[in-house]
Amino acid sequence: MEQNGGPEVLKMQDAPVLAPAAGEVQVRLRYAGLNFIDVYQRQGARQATEPPAVLGKEGVGTVTALGEGVSGLDLGARVAFGTALRGAYAESVNVPAHMLAPVPDGVSDEQAAAVMLQGMTAHYLAYSAFPLSAGDLAVVHAAAGGVGGLLVQLAGRTGATVLATAGSAEKLELARDLGAQLSAGYDDFASLAREHGGANVVYDGVGRSTFASGLSALRVRGLMCLYGAASGPVDPVDPQQLNTLGGLYLTRPSLVHYTQTVSELRWRAGELFDLIRSGDLQVRVDRVFPLEEIQDAHRYIEGRQTLGKVLLSL
Repeated sequence: MEQNGGPEVLKMQDAPVLAPAAGEVQVRLRYAGLNFIDVYQRQGARQATEPPAVLGKEGVGTVTALGEGVSGLDLGARVAFGTALRGAYAESVNVPAHMLAPVPDGVSDEQAAAVMLQGMTAHYLAYSAFPLSAGDLAVVHAAAGGVGGLLVQLAGRTGATVLATAGSAEKLELARDLGAQLSAGYDDFASLAREHGGANVVYDGVGRSTFASGLSALRVRGLMCLYGAASGPVDPVDPQQLNTLGGLYLTRPSLVHYTQTVSELRWRAGELFDLIRSGDLQVRVDRVFPLEEIQDAHRYIEGRQTLGKVLLSL
């Protein structure tokens, strides 16, 4: 993109493939993952990047060159990443080696591309930001989407009860198929949570339209885990409101906070890959767009009608 704006600012362009710098690995990409953060960056909002720029934080491909000082990765190896600053909407990209996870046999390129950002996000939400355990009640918003669908499954593996929300009956049915025991629309999830004693945690990637109701859905000392803002940023919060509603906790994490070291990143990715290989994690790829249809791909994810991961084929 040469400037910020709508999907129309995304253009195809030829550029030279530069040699990887020290500590970097050159990856010939097979697929790139689309995420809402890409939309924010394109618009010039959250984590905006200065144009001109190539978007894309997530992808999978093969190693084609190693920068000085890189060890532990071989030419031709399959690797995946989900925390790059940008650059994945391209045939080749240079990525810092510490952001890469080896992709094992038994995990397809499509599956790997679909779980690096959204899957590791679901992993840190369920196991680190609020470590779920049996008996907990967790509200998972947008439970049929990319992060939500994976989070429902990971949360269910802990023994927690999942209350899934979504914007249509079809999406709620998908969430139940993934293991959600309770389901509700965005207008009535809070009352359903209170009927069950209140939620221990609300995982909210929607933001403005669900945040206030989410606070009211929590039990005493519950946690509001706001990890995204698909409907827009939330209004400022008066800390006294957290007191009034029951001594609540509020956190606003991002994946980068939970992949602070290469070992932490590869642990999260490795657990996801193991679950995929064993058949215990269902990865849904909704649509695959060729790179030349990137504008349509952005319009599609902005429409918030996705039923799983959206990929670019490269």
